[in-house]
Amino acid sequence: MSGFEYLLVALAAVGAGAVNALAGGGTLITFPTLVALGIPAIAANVTNTVALVPGYFGATLVQMSDIRGQAKRLWWAVPAGIIGGLLGGILLLNTGEKVFRTLVPFLILLASGLLAVQDPVRAWLVRRAAKAGNKHSAEAWAALPVGIAGIYGGYFGAGLSVIVLAVLGLALEDNLTRLNALKQAIAFSVNVAAAILFLFSGQVVWTVALVMAVGALVGGALGGKLAGRIKPAVLRWVVVTIGTLVGLVYLLRL
Repeated sequence: MSGFEYLLVALAAVGAGAVNALAGGGTLITFPTLVALGIPAIAANVTNTVALVPGYFGATLVQMSDIRGQAKRLWWAVPAGIIGGLLGGILLLNTGEKVFRTLVPFLILLASGLLAVQDPVRAWLVRRAAKAGNKHSAEAWAALPVGIAGIYGGYFGAGLSVIVLAVLGLALEDNLTRLNALKQAIAFSVNVAAAILFLFSGQVVWTVALVMAVGALVGGALGGKLAGRIKPAVLRWVVVTIGTLVGLVYLLRL
């Protein structure tokens, strides 16, 4: 890759980091950028997952106080996320490049759709929590749907947070702040598990991953500073629009 291409990767990662901090959906920026620069789709997806782990770590640290208050849930939620992430990663590495390229437009459109319904999902969770009150008994069965969501996250990842939050909202009765914190811990465990697997896959483009990791951290810090100035809903719909257009372009090129 040329210096200009690395600059494009860095800018995409900065944008993804800022978007993730403000609204979510950064993968819909970085993954198509890597593919457009000529990186094979599976290698691009693997590299993207490894590069964005520091961003998930930072987001998890921010919500650590709410995560610590759910120690019992972490005993089933984190293992479910790890197992799901590993299974999804294994599935990805055993998918042929041609098959994965065929799936890419549908995965991008799915991720765009998930991002589009994030606000309605959150609103539903708030209404449900207000009616149900707080109950924390017999919750371990939620490990199964969380693990299934983790498989998707290990395989592709974009829109994972929306899926996990919706699963937690259906399975647990709690307020949105605590569910969101638990979701963050699960998403982190899914991505770390998949990333560790990918480290030994030979598919990581390391120079690109390092540039992206730095860019995502810078973007995350920038997004934090802009949090009060940019409406997340507006930014989310910009990302949804971009993702939908990219997905349709990929679909037309099949």
